[in-house]
Amino acid sequence: MSNLALTRDGETDIVATRRFKASPEALYRAHTDPELIRQWVLGPPGWSMTVCVNEARPGGRIHYEWQHEDGQRFGITGEMLEIEPGTRIVHSERMELDDATAEYRVETRFEADGEGALLTMRMVFADEATRETMIETGMEQGMEASYARVDPLFTSPGGQ
Repeated sequence: MSNLALTRDGETDIVATRRFKASPEALYRAHTDPELIRQWVLGPPGWSMTVCVNEARPGGRIHYEWQHEDGQRFGITGEMLEIEPGTRIVHSERMELDDATAEYRVETRFEADGEGALLTMRMVFADEATRETMIETGMEQGMEASYARVDPLFTSPGGQ
């Protein structure tokens, strides 16, 4: 069962929400510190992150690449557009998967929620067809598999 809620909004948007035990500040760090990103942004079992660049400043670049143990590969590049440390990130992404490419804008908010944080991520695609193609990639399962690794980074002994 997924702790991630993924919903369609309008014709082009996907809104993802998830609660974490980690604080908003820790969750923000997990999204901007390459050393932390490498530990959790892995998707389902069998994938490894081979490239991780995250320059958390306006105009900074994003470049992630993954490889599956069966040899399959994909990557994301993008640019940081707006940063509000600890609370909000806005960036562009371009995902390259097999023969398909998708470009979209992502706004991620980190808000206090009881003793933890609520993540709200809005992804805005060029059109409904691109949004549906992204959903069909299994993005919900991949995102939840990754997000399930975040809290242990901050709540286990020796956590960040």
